[in-house]
Amino acid sequence: MNTVDLNADLGEGFGIWRLGDDTALLDLVTSANVACGFHAGDPLIIRRTCAAAVDRGVAIGAQVSYRDLAGFGRREMDVDPEELCSEVLYQLAAVDGIARAMGGRVSYVKPHGAFYNRVCRDAVQAEALVAAVADYAPASGGERQAALPILTLPGSAVHRVAERYGVPTVNECFADRAYTPAGALVSRREAGAVLHDPDEVAARAVRMARDGVVTAVDGTEVRIDARSVCVHGDTPGAVRLAEAVRKALVGAGIALEPFA
Repeated sequence: MNTVDLNADLGEGFGIWRLGDDTALLDLVTSANVACGFHAGDPLIIRRTCAAAVDRGVAIGAQVSYRDLAGFGRREMDVDPEELCSEVLYQLAAVDGIARAMGGRVSYVKPHGAFYNRVCRDAVQAEALVAAVADYAPASGGERQAALPILTLPGSAVHRVAERYGVPTVNECFADRAYTPAGALVSRREAGAVLHDPDEVAARAVRMARDGVVTAVDGTEVRIDARSVCVHGDTPGAVRLAEAVRKALVGAGIALEPFA
């Protein structure tokens, strides 16, 4: 039986502003990418999201981002590598601290939005990300823990940098996003970049999880070797999409388990 993880971006509200239905999604996914406060989220939302994930046995990931609340982290930025590394470390430490107070812990790291796409092709920013994750290995019982795995695309620059640092990486695919022939995500600035039909999204998820293949926007077949499937929590109808994906994966005989 194939096994995959189902992850979603959660905790992406801010103050009185709410985005998506975190409670419903936490009943469907196996891993939660929790916003760390730089593109969305605040201490109260982080606390509530982590507590709800712990209650459901859902793995918690730190979804680190550029410092870009106004742009929801979807504007690419040039940041000094040392500063970027420090900001990733800050976000990771904050969410892990809250998660541990709620009885859980951060078990992986996933970049968000423009940062995610940038580190896939930019070795300098990828190194800032990886270095922060390598530096963050909290002590437990007097011994230093292993580095947390990083979620990224197959073929990403993150893999090559992480190998030098001894940081594990995990491939993921996106059920609700269009792909280029090179295996990258189509820019959200382009029409059709985000998919909304539950049947289409579910069928793509099964094909990627079971067969390791996705059809790109030009009709070519792209090889996708992924351990985790992502459904975005901020997509309109996200709960319906996640329900369709989960049902289709289980129906195809694919077990849903966290990768970390």
